[in-house]
Amino acid sequence: MPYLMGIDAGTQSLRCCLFDLEGRLIRRASQAYPTYQPRSGWVEQNVQDWLDALTAAVAGAIGESGVRAEDIVALSYACTSCTVVALDDGARPLRPAIMWMDERAWRQAERVSASGHPVLRYAGGKESPQWMLPKAMWLAENEPEVFRRARWIVEQTDLLTYHLTGRFTISRSNAAAKWHYVTPLGGWPYDLLRNLGLEVLMAKWPAEVLPVGTPLGPVSKAFAEATGLSPRTLVVQGGVDSHAAMVGVGAVRQGDMALIIGTSTCHMAQSSTPIFADVWGPYPEAVADGIFTLGGGQSTTGSIIQWLVENVGCGHVSYQQMDELASRIPPGSEGLVALDFFQGNRTPFKDPLARGAIWGLTLRHGLPHIYRAFCEAVAYGTRAIVDNLEEHDYHVERFLAAGGGAKSRLWMQIHADVSGRPVQLSTTDEPTALGAAIWAGIGAGIFRDYFEAAGRMVRHGMVLTPDEKVGRVYDFYYRQYIETYHHLKPLMEAVAKYEEQRSAH
Repeated sequence: MPYLMGIDAGTQSLRCCLFDLEGRLIRRASQAYPTYQPRSGWVEQNVQDWLDALTAAVAGAIGESGVRAEDIVALSYACTSCTVVALDDGARPLRPAIMWMDERAWRQAERVSASGHPVLRYAGGKESPQWMLPKAMWLAENEPEVFRRARWIVEQTDLLTYHLTGRFTISRSNAAAKWHYVTPLGGWPYDLLRNLGLEVLMAKWPAEVLPVGTPLGPVSKAFAEATGLSPRTLVVQGGVDSHAAMVGVGAVRQGDMALIIGTSTCHMAQSSTPIFADVWGPYPEAVADGIFTLGGGQSTTGSIIQWLVENVGCGHVSYQQMDELASRIPPGSEGLVALDFFQGNRTPFKDPLARGAIWGLTLRHGLPHIYRAFCEAVAYGTRAIVDNLEEHDYHVERFLAAGGGAKSRLWMQIHADVSGRPVQLSTTDEPTALGAAIWAGIGAGIFRDYFEAAGRMVRHGMVLTPDEKVGRVYDFYYRQYIETYHHLKPLMEAVAKYEEQRSAH
């Protein structure tokens, strides 16, 4: 029986999953790695930790699955994006990886935005400090020796490609979403790179830009020997984790929005025509030929809940207990309004200097109120993204939800009530790995396209429908959420800039 392998290199761990052709999870193995925050807004990881995790997770999934190595037909992979690595000519890291959520390059992002280049229209109109060009500019300006020595300045995805196959490529999934590779405008924006003084950067990128699902050839002999894979296993071009998760929950038709809640939240949708809104995109052909991908995102969602339980709750209560206690609190958390911008706002405000907040506290409020208020804040953030798309003539009919946060019935019901849209739960705990496995199946010729693959491998669970009465309460508090951000924006910007200056000295 043939099997497909999907690898999900996430923020907190790398997971390797084996699936059969009906989408059933046969075996999962994972390996965690630490994250470091050397300064406010900076987030880094050690590259070797990823590579150790990749080897251990793949070997673990094979060794305990009972599946013969030769029956694993193909594998693909999905990674955080835009997580940037600088490598020497031996593909060895010159510094820790700059993680996707790192906001240090906000000044460089402002300069890219100020260029007014046409590619920005396909990126939501404004550059993010989380993307490739600002991070590369930051390296060139702040660590010039690292930049000079770097043979490769690439993403986590590209590094995995190299370690699986021995060759470097760029995934069109990443290039279209985070590197300004715009096929309707001819591909790379050479004039933008030249105007930014980044002509040399092109020489540090791989030459090939390949669509996800492209066969790359058999796994390298060294990696096969290290993990127990068959040397005949086909490696298929991977890409961005949120793009894989969109496929893994079956959001392949217009009007469906994938709601993937993990450390962060990704809101992914497909459109047959370009939609120019305040979300990220429209990314041309990031996932499929002739299709535009729309991406909304919140940098800190599940990570806020984790922070709250571990720090404010001191780790004495479980998430399930907090859900139970918070479910007894009425909608609106009895007058609390929170902002979920613990690491800036990705969309629709695109504000890297935004910060988290909560107000309305009285002596009556307890931890369950605060917990619910932040659950509601995340849902308000999702509504802001959906409302912006509606203003630009893209209608979201339903959410297809997965990820760790989707295990909370309370949180998903809050999303339904706040947005006024049904939330369909996925039956898989591994949507990103499943999406990567689907890419592997397409590359191996097992499936013709995403529609056939999703019909075979994706399973849906229960549907949570919105409560109109509760929704009217949330309409009021949603307006307070938006007003709170706009009123606090100048204060947050002033404090962030002051703290940056203090850190520099």
